[in-house]
Amino acid sequence: MATFLKQSKFIISTDPGDVPADESAEDLMEAGPEQELRQFAVPDSQHAQRLDRVLASLIPEFSRSYLQQGVESGLVTLNSVVVTKCALRLRAGDQVTVELRPTPQTQAFKPEPMPLEVVFEDPHLLVINKPAGLVVHPAPGNWSGTLLNGLLARDPGACLLPRAGIVHRLDKDTSGLMVVARSRQAMDALVQRIAAREVSRQYLALGHRRWTGPEFRQVEAPVGRDPRNRLRMAVVDLSRNAGKSASTGIRLLQNGEHGCLVECTLQTGRTHQIRVHMASLGHPLVADVLYGGAPAAGLARQALHAFRLAFNHPVTGQSLAFAAPLPPDIRAALQAWGLGYNDN
Repeated sequence: MATFLKQSKFIISTDPGDVPADESAEDLMEAGPEQELRQFAVPDSQHAQRLDRVLASLIPEFSRSYLQQGVESGLVTLNSVVVTKCALRLRAGDQVTVELRPTPQTQAFKPEPMPLEVVFEDPHLLVINKPAGLVVHPAPGNWSGTLLNGLLARDPGACLLPRAGIVHRLDKDTSGLMVVARSRQAMDALVQRIAAREVSRQYLALGHRRWTGPEFRQVEAPVGRDPRNRLRMAVVDLSRNAGKSASTGIRLLQNGEHGCLVECTLQTGRTHQIRVHMASLGHPLVADVLYGGAPAAGLARQALHAFRLAFNHPVTGQSLAFAAPLPPDIRAALQAWGLGYNDN
């Protein structure tokens, strides 16, 4: 999580990477209660340099992209005149004033109370049942209302942990179980155990089309960025240094005329791994439009639920196992297709 310093009335990140390169001019133009004016004279060493280069040199805690957008948004004056061209050449002694305004990202890591379904809690960790539609981390388009914001509001100590203790994530429209650290000791241990594949994670998924072939398949197919669509992941060729190895065990639970209910066990945790592997088998998840699925059986979100989570407690060593029942929307979809599932 970013570290912030309070200067004047503006929150300034100590990490230039905390200010996104794609921050929109509209965001910058939104006047907020927190802002700061920086005033300076152009030094001799910067004579004849571009305005954006001078700003990046004299205000190094912000990205050049952020400062360029500030110029284009009318937040910079040169000798008391508003300027909007980044390429304008400055002269030594020119008086420059910059109005710095907070971006959505600098305000993202703030507490926001929200209801969370807590399955287990002790001084070192939480296990929650995340609903579909809840984003885990702040990101472009979702700078607030995320699980991270809720964790900061629920536990004051979360602000002392990277990412408020989040050690793995679920996609926005995937429901189910997540473990969250509440202490640094637990967080470090959980990260190591997940990397060592010592945390068991199982999912229920509803795929299109009737299942054929063996009832159990071990899918070993590397996953990486789709070279034809950068918004997607895909099965890729490791020999071309693309992607990472990915392994998913998939077991048929119920088969029907329109689709199949399967249990997926992750051996690795690549981005969109189950969604990519199911699509590669010809069974894209119901309502997973990104990977070839379509809304059906009343479902408008991808039919994926993290229903089982098991691991040894990172501090006490106790064996822990948790299960989350199918959410109503996936259960209704199964009934619509004449399929059943017993949570027991």
